[in-house]
Amino acid sequence: MAKYPIYLELAGKRVVVIGAGQVAARKVSSLHEAGARVIVIAKKVDPVFEKSCKLPNVEVVISAYSKDYLAEAVLAIAATNDLELNRRIYKDCQELDVLCNVVDQPDLCDFFVPAVVKRGPLQIAVGTDGNCPAYAGHLRKKLQDQFTDDHGRFVIELESIRKHIIDQVADPAERKAVLGRLAGDKSFDYFLDNGATDWRSYAQKIITQTQ
Repeated sequence: MAKYPIYLELAGKRVVVIGAGQVAARKVSSLHEAGARVIVIAKKVDPVFEKSCKLPNVEVVISAYSKDYLAEAVLAIAATNDLELNRRIYKDCQELDVLCNVVDQPDLCDFFVPAVVKRGPLQIAVGTDGNCPAYAGHLRKKLQDQFTDDHGRFVIELESIRKHIIDQVADPAERKAVLGRLAGDKSFDYFLDNGATDWRSYAQKIITQTQ
């Protein structure tokens, strides 16, 4: 069955990661970037994980896993090598209505973490419904070459001009048309060739033409 792709707002939300190895380190780093309050549960911490221990809003609890740690969590990620423990974590999450992802076990996942290209506020996510994360990673590498930091800066300019469009263009259909034109390739090429300041003037002319 097809999955429903979403971006979750995790700022200030409790997220539990079980395990403290290399994979867990990557998960914790991404969750930290999203502003989550991360609780890591592990009997021992792998040396590769130590940097993650020092991140703000990341708490490491040296302990065996207990269902109690899932209390008030929005989601949980199991990154252990213990298959039986992973199944127990998934079962506990189902009982507590906590979204769960068990690394490399698609049948024990409520959600899959996509391969992501980040360029400032621009994020391009690639998923395979858990069928082949390696292929998603392959496509991410190709997209990294195609989309640059300029695309991220362009998004910032679009967000700013969008506010002006909402204020100045009353008709919803015209507003949509202007936004579509300014988000197109011709507009982006103008931004690349002339810079942000000139692009704002270019955008304002297009807005004015609709009034």
